[in-house]
Amino acid sequence: MSLSHIRGGLGSSSPSARCGWLLILALLVTAFPSSVVASESSEVDLESIFFGGREPQSLAELQVMERHQQELAKKAVACTVGIIVGSAHGSGVIISPDGYVLTAAHVGGVPNRAARVVLPDGRQVRGKTLGAYRTLDAGLMKIEEPGPWPYAEMASAEEPLRIGQWCLVTGHPGGYQEGRSPVVRLGRILLTDRFAITTDCTLVGGDSGGPLFDMEGRVIGINSRIGRLLTANMHVPINAYQETWDRLVKSEEWGHFPGTGPFIGVRGDTEAATARLAEVYPGTPAAQAGLQPGDVILKFAERVVSDFSSLQLLVNDTQPGDKVQIELRRGEQELTLELVVGQQRSPSRLELEP
Repeated sequence: MSLSHIRGGLGSSSPSARCGWLLILALLVTAFPSSVVASESSEVDLESIFFGGREPQSLAELQVMERHQQELAKKAVACTVGIIVGSAHGSGVIISPDGYVLTAAHVGGVPNRAARVVLPDGRQVRGKTLGAYRTLDAGLMKIEEPGPWPYAEMASAEEPLRIGQWCLVTGHPGGYQEGRSPVVRLGRILLTDRFAITTDCTLVGGDSGGPLFDMEGRVIGINSRIGRLLTANMHVPINAYQETWDRLVKSEEWGHFPGTGPFIGVRGDTEAATARLAEVYPGTPAAQAGLQPGDVILKFAERVVSDFSSLQLLVNDTQPGDKVQIELRRGEQELTLELVVGQQRSPSRLELEP
């Protein structure tokens, strides 16, 4: 059987196809002794596979991939922890020798709560919740007992992620279970933007807050939301922590969980470099304020709007019921309108689970 017959397509809608491909990969590499491919190992270009999205084409590549992933999994598990806050269970990852732990905002809850951090060997140490950026579901905790602790490095926000890039997830599916180390799953990146990373690494309740690694062992995201499909699982991008680090350390909390926060009722023009509106939905706060398709938003609540993504972030910084001024350009005119921020009326399509 050729590899073209056994490999699962990127973004396949069938989870069984993807799982079957990984199972066959494991069977193939364990069925052949290392001597079969030892002479070819030095020629394997792992970077083009792991970061370029290329699928393996030979047994030599499968063997080298397996060895690399096994070593990476050991290091990933060593710094993955279970999180217990009250009756809620989640996961996290230690990212500094003095015990800072990245997790999901909905796992930590509110700042300054007592928490238990469960190490991979089952030991429990005292911890405390710190800040929470609810809009992107980024949360921070701190181990309160002296280290040093095993930790993983965060990836640089300047290194872009690529569609098809291989990745690895760890966590405690179903919550921490005595005698079971963090569970490892392999997958690839399906979508990525400044708000979320979507992968086909299967997650279940309890995995929230666990780390998403690239194939060099750097943390590129944190498990956040569980899709209704096994092939649509969302993670907080690492830049959400790096760009708000000072606020998180100071135990600030801000923003809103998806499906629970403010909205104004517009859709941006994806072809525009500015915050040009492609659609204004009827009956929404934007329509009631007089916004129209084609309007370019210049300022929202007296803050400069550079593009539609920045408009989304500014809206998320408001509260339902807030009155804000919007400065916009309509044709050759510049106008100022007043808008009352609305509240989302239905939960997000993707659910948050601790």
